[in-house]
Amino acid sequence: MERKRHCRGRTLGAVALATALIAGTASAQDAPPAIKVGQLAPFTGAGAEFGEFYRDGAALGVEHINAATKEVMGGPVIAEHLSEDTNTLPTPAIEAARKLVEVEGVPAIIGGWSSGVTVAVATSVTIPAEVLQISNGSTSPLITVLPEDRDADMLFRTTASDALQGVVAAQLARGEIFDDYSFDSASTIFVNNPYGQGLSNAFARAFQKRGGTINAQVPHPEEPQPTYTSQLAQAFQGDPELLFAASYPGHSATFLQEARDIFDSTSWQFVDGNRSEEVINAVGAEDLEGLYGTAPGQDPSIPGFKNFADAFKAKFDRDRIPPFTESAYDAAMVIGLATVKAVADGFDSADKITGTVLRDRIRGVANPPGKEIIAGDPESIAAGVKAIMNGEDVAYSGAAGPADFDDNGDVITPIAIWQYTDGGIETVQIQSPNDIPAE
Repeated sequence: MERKRHCRGRTLGAVALATALIAGTASAQDAPPAIKVGQLAPFTGAGAEFGEFYRDGAALGVEHINAATKEVMGGPVIAEHLSEDTNTLPTPAIEAARKLVEVEGVPAIIGGWSSGVTVAVATSVTIPAEVLQISNGSTSPLITVLPEDRDADMLFRTTASDALQGVVAAQLARGEIFDDYSFDSASTIFVNNPYGQGLSNAFARAFQKRGGTINAQVPHPEEPQPTYTSQLAQAFQGDPELLFAASYPGHSATFLQEARDIFDSTSWQFVDGNRSEEVINAVGAEDLEGLYGTAPGQDPSIPGFKNFADAFKAKFDRDRIPPFTESAYDAAMVIGLATVKAVADGFDSADKITGTVLRDRIRGVANPPGKEIIAGDPESIAAGVKAIMNGEDVAYSGAAGPADFDDNGDVITPIAIWQYTDGGIETVQIQSPNDIPAE
């Protein structure tokens, strides 16, 4: 079952997951071993708007894999899904990760969302403890080349690196995507962690390669501040035509108001981190109307995403799906499928299914070639579990796109171009990875 956590007076655990070990005519003795899976999510802090979505996305993945293994194997392979708050900051996240690893004994953790959190947890907790970590939302290019993980291979992610998003953002800003949208100069303001630094650098490099001028790249603290006027003053030196904002909702909601009210600027371009209702509520829909942003994933034409979106909205009564919710689902699914593979390989107790055991099986159940397992499709998932137990090759086609992990634990997913419109947010175009240049 999923253990309940409480934050701000609200239960953070999703609907409890059934742990009965009898399915069909199978006996309790036939049930497979079931592991605990941890999750780190931003229930408070600058990313608090998104934490519950990520928890619920992962919970749906746990539910789907367990439904399939009950049908095929006689019981669930994930006994508990335990979610902990990161406060969108490294230090609280490290403490939460230690609790999951040292107290709960989880062999795998989903998360974090913030790249700063993910890197801190990986280097301080999961890599030293040999616990598999799959981030659903950390996009910093640093994760690809993280020195501590070079030999360990314990850190994966189910979303694309910002090496891709930065290029698409620059293409957008330089007029390569829409004829009536183009800027010659820009400054960036970014959260001072691996996510913000990596995305600002990727955008600036690609923008300059296309003939644009970067006036300044200005960092701000990870912890939300009461004012950002000093950073904005630096960013607006030289009167850039565009302010590229690579930050989280808790930061953007404040500095965008100041950019408008103090510096008379509403020429802004956004990223996944500020695709946010909190930003709309703080700044006002009128000043955001028509402005563009970019974000990894969420291609409605992918069968896995459509299946996931329909199931997610129905189960949790949600009217929107923020970026990286679908990749939280994918992270839970591949952990579950790797657990199935471990059972098929003869690991007959949960304590034997360690982080390294799961790591060694992730690519085998996710990467092609093999029988396709389509996200959100109960029949496909059950057929995939049966194939694994029969010793067949499988390949997981996720809600965020193909979960084809390279040697660095990275995947390549589409990049969406989105827009603030009519007081909401809508995706206006999808850039296929095949159509995105290297820089």
